[in-house]
Amino acid sequence: MKLTVFGLGYVGTVTAACLASQGHQVTGVDADPTKVEALAAGLSPVVEPGLAAIVAEAVRTGHLRVVHDSVSSVRDSAVSLVCVGTPSQAGGSIDLGQVLRVVEAIGAALAGLETEHTVVIRSTVPPGTVADVVTPLLETASRRTVGQTLHVAICPEFLREGSSVRDFFSPPLVVLGGTTEATAPLQELFGFLGREIHVVPTNVAESLKYSCNAFHALKVAFTNELSRVYRSLGVDARTVMDLFVQDTDLNVSPAYLRPGFAFGGSCLPKDVRSLLHMARSHSIDVPVLQGILASNEYVIRDVADRVLRRVEEIDAGRRVALLGLSFKPQTDDLRESPNVALAEYLIGKGLDLRIHDPVVNPRSLAGANLRHVQARLPHLGQLLTDTATAAVSGAPVVILSNVDDASRAAVLSHRPAAVFDLHGKHGPEIEALPGYEGIGW
Repeated sequence: MKLTVFGLGYVGTVTAACLASQGHQVTGVDADPTKVEALAAGLSPVVEPGLAAIVAEAVRTGHLRVVHDSVSSVRDSAVSLVCVGTPSQAGGSIDLGQVLRVVEAIGAALAGLETEHTVVIRSTVPPGTVADVVTPLLETASRRTVGQTLHVAICPEFLREGSSVRDFFSPPLVVLGGTTEATAPLQELFGFLGREIHVVPTNVAESLKYSCNAFHALKVAFTNELSRVYRSLGVDARTVMDLFVQDTDLNVSPAYLRPGFAFGGSCLPKDVRSLLHMARSHSIDVPVLQGILASNEYVIRDVADRVLRRVEEIDAGRRVALLGLSFKPQTDDLRESPNVALAEYLIGKGLDLRIHDPVVNPRSLAGANLRHVQARLPHLGQLLTDTATAAVSGAPVVILSNVDDASRAAVLSHRPAAVFDLHGKHGPEIEALPGYEGIGW
């Protein structure tokens, strides 16, 4: 395949050289003459283990070359890969200037042609950039319509400096954003990796890179905060974390990484507060840990505010049904349940709340569980209904938390004007309701 790679930094040089090593005809383009001269001489413009030999061999065989005039290269290529930088601006926004200049140049080079060509964004860009910025600009510059013979896709990279060649040939993910037609040449291009190729909407592919990097940063900050606390207590955090990562069921796993409602229960809030107390006792700042409970509270308030807005918009009475009260299914534990906090907030705003939980029975509550609900919802017995049907009857707004089959059936039968889904696990029939809203999707 004939390819043009724009941007010969870490991502661009590694991408260009490694694809050239697979027999593709790759042309590199960069505005920096130093990088161009180095690559033309068979030298890597960036330092990466193993890259120099790949570059030298690709240039020697003629599979990798560089040009000053990108027009002829683009017009002769099937794919243009945009790998230019997207640096931060003041305030944290991304500077898309280099991306836009390259896309416009590609479009101008393709003007008047009807040959198949796919423009691939490999730079890290905010969600919506490909659809709302790149595509219109490319259409204007090329005077062609994207989706016919001209296509746009995104292929996020997961290359770490210092191991980028290894990461290229053994990536954690191969993700392509775009239509089937747009991603077809990329599936061929990266098929040699032997990895599952995930084809997703462009905004999902754009979002994934940010999610990965934010989580990596969070893990570093989280671990370092814990280590500062534990050091003050005479604990070797290295030993703690060596054991921590051995739990691949909950700690290093997909567990808890599904968009949904706030956490609660008898353990998580209490133990986070205890860690914060330890830190304060030793005058240690732990902003990441401090943000956990505040962030959890924001989730509850956000749902409550959205429910209140919908009640006002629908204007069909102030009754709201909450299906599920305990902090998780198959338990009647109400201690620090976010559903209890949500109910308390909605009642405080004057809503006529009706609650059904298939497990919770006020007469069987005892101990700390009873004391907690008495403090937060002293009139729980008057709010609970025996059936989901009774709860949703007359309620234009229904909130789904912990529900059983009877609760789902009641909602599907009632078809309320608005349905707020706190967990996203209630099936396609629920999500197909006209008033359905997911909390984080």
